[in-house]
Amino acid sequence: MHPTRRLVLAGGFSAASVAALAACAPQAPEAPAGGSSGSPSASTATLTIATTTDVVNFNPVVGNSRSDQWMTGLMYPRLLTIADDGSKEAEVATEWGYVDATTGYYEIRDDLRWTDGEVLDADDVAWTLNAVKRDAPSGTFYGQLGNFVEARAVSATRVEFTMENPDSSLVDEIGFWGCIVPQHVFEPAGSIAEFSNDGSAGGWVSAGPYVLTDVQVGQSYTFQRVETYPLVEGGVPVAASVVYRVFPDVNTEILALRSGEVDVIANALPPAQVEQLRSTDGIEVAEVTGLGYAHMVYNMQNPDLARVEVRQALAHAADYEAIRQVALSGQAVSTGSSPLFPALARYYDDSITEYEFDPELSRSLMEQAGYTADAEGFFDVTFRMIYSLQDSVTSQWAQMVKDSTAQAGITVELQGAERNTYLAMTNEGDYDIYAGNFAIMDDPVLNFSLSYLPGGAINYTYCDDPELNDLITRGAETVDLDAKVDIFREAARIVHEQVYDNIMYTQNLYFGHSDSWSGFVSRPSELLSIVNPVSVASATESAS
Repeated sequence: MHPTRRLVLAGGFSAASVAALAACAPQAPEAPAGGSSGSPSASTATLTIATTTDVVNFNPVVGNSRSDQWMTGLMYPRLLTIADDGSKEAEVATEWGYVDATTGYYEIRDDLRWTDGEVLDADDVAWTLNAVKRDAPSGTFYGQLGNFVEARAVSATRVEFTMENPDSSLVDEIGFWGCIVPQHVFEPAGSIAEFSNDGSAGGWVSAGPYVLTDVQVGQSYTFQRVETYPLVEGGVPVAASVVYRVFPDVNTEILALRSGEVDVIANALPPAQVEQLRSTDGIEVAEVTGLGYAHMVYNMQNPDLARVEVRQALAHAADYEAIRQVALSGQAVSTGSSPLFPALARYYDDSITEYEFDPELSRSLMEQAGYTADAEGFFDVTFRMIYSLQDSVTSQWAQMVKDSTAQAGITVELQGAERNTYLAMTNEGDYDIYAGNFAIMDDPVLNFSLSYLPGGAINYTYCDDPELNDLITRGAETVDLDAKVDIFREAARIVHEQVYDNIMYTQNLYFGHSDSWSGFVSRPSELLSIVNPVSVASATESAS
């Protein structure tokens, strides 16, 4: 039987409400297979993957960087995974849906075990959800749970959870963005937000395809194959071990791939390198669907940036088409400066158009806000933009923004930082302008709640707009899809007009790997790509 998602609604709902909720929950596809054909055999090979950053948090409910999630994801599985169109698919969960308007459920597999022999069951799932809600760890997982109240295991394989208000997307989003940790390991440590999970108490426990066995900070992270992993064809990961190696930057990673020192580069290739690597012997380039976007965010805790005219001036001082052509080699498309970008086809509104690059309009807006230019044409204000030095594309377009903004008489000071420092600065609000990107922005309810509601985990503008807040709240509770689309389009229009976010482009991504390896299973975004757990466990080295 194929895993399916059913919608079971009891008492209190009209037939129209049931139909609307069902429309929000497309059926899950067939169970994932690992490899292209046949049943791959376990081998003695080591798959070596390059990354540019160390792990910051081995605790997966805290970790927020890609390296954290790439590596902890090999041990702590998700209930759901994601398809190229943003719809959710089975992973640990086999069925999921709603019992009623404020109760969600998951049915989970019964064949997963932790590497210490304990069964992964509904108690682990319920305990993880409740502990994250209770202890409020920083990171993306906790950000999903604003409407979540409590979970309980109603059987060994069924979890139900209650919500404060109806929310037609919460089951999908918790299932995908959350992970499962072993209650018997994490609970004795106390607060789930403070548990380092650094292996110092005897190593790690995994229910994924690999378990971490050795850490050399700044150098490598070594994982060994688990005995069984039923999410891949054949039930056993193919490679005997996986090693993540740390390199200072993507250019060094590419040299290591060319020399055969590594087999895969985990982070997306710089656009300028894609065609060159495609024509390089021994290397293949995989294209991965992008469900994210790049953006600039203006911190309204700065009194200058609290003025909408200043934010609008900055928005009109960037040349977006030049950025896409130069920094991304034409491999990106406009989002219309909207958080409802084209990949979200049901929600996309092409009447919201991109901010026009117009330095003279920027000057006019600055003057409307009360600023006067000096004799050299510059206004007496400087904005500090932070970005990750490991992100070569953002590093390039940040310089382009600085240069084009100067044409409008506005000074932008660039502050590039090592990625983990950059993340810490972001969490502390230590910036005027944040330049960065998100790997997956798959659901408007979640995206808008996290990005624009007060206290949202990625509300980097620090906006608190009553009209926008009301629209997001109503949209989250609305089960009729057409009505929900209308609500979020209006919310997107406010974000655009008030420049609470400046969405610059979206793109498909490209990843390099040795042609000696095949069987990768692509998932959208840089977060999953070809280094998602099923893909890593399915990768097969060709016979020499």
